[in-house]
Amino acid sequence: MSASSVLAAMTAALAERRAVALVTATGGAGEYAAQVGRHQVIWPDEAGAPAAPGDLEPGVLREQVLADVRVAIAGRAARAAVYQTDRGRLELFIDVQVPPPHLIIAGAGHIAAPLAAIAHICEFEVSVLDDRPQYASRERFPTATRVIAGPFAAELHRLRNGRPHFDAATYLVLVTRGHQHDIDCLLEVLDDPLAYIGMIGSRRRIRAVFELLAAEEGLAPSKFDRIHAPIGLDIAAQTPAEIAVAIMGEIIKVARGGRAASLSDELRQQRKRQVQK
Repeated sequence: MSASSVLAAMTAALAERRAVALVTATGGAGEYAAQVGRHQVIWPDEAGAPAAPGDLEPGVLREQVLADVRVAIAGRAARAAVYQTDRGRLELFIDVQVPPPHLIIAGAGHIAAPLAAIAHICEFEVSVLDDRPQYASRERFPTATRVIAGPFAAELHRLRNGRPHFDAATYLVLVTRGHQHDIDCLLEVLDDPLAYIGMIGSRRRIRAVFELLAAEEGLAPSKFDRIHAPIGLDIAAQTPAEIAVAIMGEIIKVARGGRAASLSDELRQQRKRQVQK
C-alpha cells in the first residue's frame, strides 16, 4: 500500500466530511503474524464509501474490527484493540479522523459576530448566512469558514444537499431578525439529523412560532422538543457577547452530554404537561 493512496483517501474523507479510520496492525501471532505493519483505511459505514486502500486482511475478524472502528469514531478518539481466535492473535491501533463539528448561524446580526468568533476558538467549522449582503460579509466574520448571502431556506437547502451536508455533527442556531425567517428555516430542517437546533427569541415569540407551525403546518407539539428555545444556558446573559457565550455553552452541553440548565427546559416541560392533560 502506498502512502500516497492513504493520504488521498484521508484527504478526500476530510473534504467530504466523512469520518474515517486508519487501522494499523501493531502485533500478531499465528495466522495473523504476517499482518504486522499492515494498514487499512476503513469507513464506519461502508455502503457507498469509496474503495479503501490498504493491505490489512483481518479475515474472520472483519466485522469485529468494523464494530470497534465505529466505537472509536463515535468517541472521536483513537484506541487499541486485541483479538484472539483459535488461529492466533491480532493487535490493532485504530486512529480516527473525524471532521470538526459544523455550526451554521442563520442570521448575521449583533449576536452572530461574537458567536462565530467563539465557535471558531472552540474548533468548530462555522457557516454564517443572511439574506442581507451588507450583514453577511467577510469583514464582519473574518474567522468563519464560509459567509453566505442569500434567502435563508434556500441556502439551508443548498447546504443540506452539498458540501458540507447536514449530519450528526451539524449544529444550527437561528438568530434571524423575524419569526417568519425562523418558520422558514424550521420547515426546512426540522426533520433533518442535526445534532442541535437553537432559536433565539422571547417566550412569547417562540410560542407564536410553535403555534403557527402547529396550526398551519400540522406539526405535532412533540416535534418542537428538539428545538432549544429560548436558546442558551440560563446564565442571565444580557449583552450580545454574553448571549453568544450562553449559546455556545448550550451547544457544548449537547455535544458533551452536560447537565447545565437550559432556558428551553421550562417551555419543554410546559408542553409535556399540556400533552398529559
